[in-house]
Amino acid sequence: MPHINNPMEIFKLLNGTNCRECNEKTCLAFAVAVFKEKRPIHACPYLEKEVTDKYGGEILKPNTVDEYKTEAIQALKQKITAIDLSEAAERLGAKFSNEKLTLKIFGKNFSVDTKGNLSSEVHINAYMVVPVLNHILNSRGKSPHGDWITFRELTGGPSRYAHFQQRCETPLKKVADTYTDFFKDMLAIFDGKKIDSHISSDISIVLHPLPLFPVMVCYWKPEDGLESSLHIYFDSASDDNLDIESTYTLIEGIALMFEKIALRHGV
Repeated sequence: MPHINNPMEIFKLLNGTNCRECNEKTCLAFAVAVFKEKRPIHACPYLEKEVTDKYGGEILKPNTVDEYKTEAIQALKQKITAIDLSEAAERLGAKFSNEKLTLKIFGKNFSVDTKGNLSSEVHINAYMVVPVLNHILNSRGKSPHGDWITFRELTGGPSRYAHFQQRCETPLKKVADTYTDFFKDMLAIFDGKKIDSHISSDISIVLHPLPLFPVMVCYWKPEDGLESSLHIYFDSASDDNLDIESTYTLIEGIALMFEKIALRHGV
């Protein structure tokens, strides 16, 4: 029996086209229904037989998605206690003092001590904590090159690109379409910096969600019958500083934060 931790693991098996042939409005809704055991996975007509055979029976999973996040974070905290945080701080260009490593997340302090305890100047959700801890544990400390590439060009990116577009770029584009001026303000809230690059866009801002891991968000407004578009770019050194799953989780978390802020405060 396969072990499924959350609906996203099921969603990543799907083609992401939202064809509705399963009678759900979206592929994500179908994934949630399968995870909750309300729908069989073979109701998707586009899955390979080996996939439906593997996941067609009982699925082992935690009681809730939140439980999975808690388990993942606890496992990473345990790994933190086993490494030299002073060495990690030097590798990342962070600070180490009083048995605590402190680095900048969107310009704000985020700290973890030698016992795995976390503290931050701002609220950090599980979508952020998991990538941050993986960054501390595994980053090679490579400085950004200044060359921008797409998610699809990252190692492991091609197989996840369709889901990245749907879960990360599309939600951010909707926020930018609906609250364009407020979207620019939100980027500023997250310590975003406007830059000039070879990629010409109406809004082009670089965020620093992690040390040594800049992210550029480019938005093109609708014009002359053309739809708006939004794309996210990564420095070519990104593979050396964060694994592809953590990158996906990090950007998905950013998209969710922007959506929540826009719903609460957008005008």
